[in-house]
Amino acid sequence: MDDLILSVVVGSRAYGLDVDDSDTDRRGVFVAPTEDFWRLTKPVTHRDGPLPEQFSWEVERFCRLALDANPTVLECLWSPIVEVVTPFGARLLGLRGAFLSRRAHETFAGYADAQFRRLDPEAPKWKQAMHMIRLLMSGLQLVRTGEPMVRVGGHRDRLLAVRRGKVPWAEVTAWQAALRTELAAAGSVLPEAPDRGRVEEFLIDVRRAHL
Repeated sequence: MDDLILSVVVGSRAYGLDVDDSDTDRRGVFVAPTEDFWRLTKPVTHRDGPLPEQFSWEVERFCRLALDANPTVLECLWSPIVEVVTPFGARLLGLRGAFLSRRAHETFAGYADAQFRRLDPEAPKWKQAMHMIRLLMSGLQLVRTGEPMVRVGGHRDRLLAVRRGKVPWAEVTAWQAALRTELAAAGSVLPEAPDRGRVEEFLIDVRRAHL
């Protein structure tokens, strides 16, 4: 759509975990006209479509979630597959380091823990188990290097074996526990707090440009 400043592919195709029948999941950032915020009815903060498996956030909502170290949102900024990028989208990608903080320790671990708790040991959803492991790996790389792990590289075969149910549940839980322990104990290169000033400056520029 014309108001998109950024659209990327996420999910299995971005991670390098796609198989023949994998969907193409897209996430984007759009900008609502500034004057719409002057009305009693405010613009939407997110929307689905128009393509299948496409979801987008209004730029302010996206920035707030990224400042809160939301794993899904942060990983969008490191997707290797960028389909739409305007000058403001490029500025947003250039700001990705400004969103980072040590809160990522908690959010990546928390999201993975929530997925783990939803898994039934008697009948695990193996695809969900695979993505839970991948999320812990991504968080661990983020706190150690300042960049999340999006492409899984050499971990692909083992992760896909989890997806196919070829890895015993006990081995999956041991892998999860080991990664969780590593993440909790990892030293962090991330700053204590994000750079809200740089993000706010960007958002003000966006609003002025869309008057």
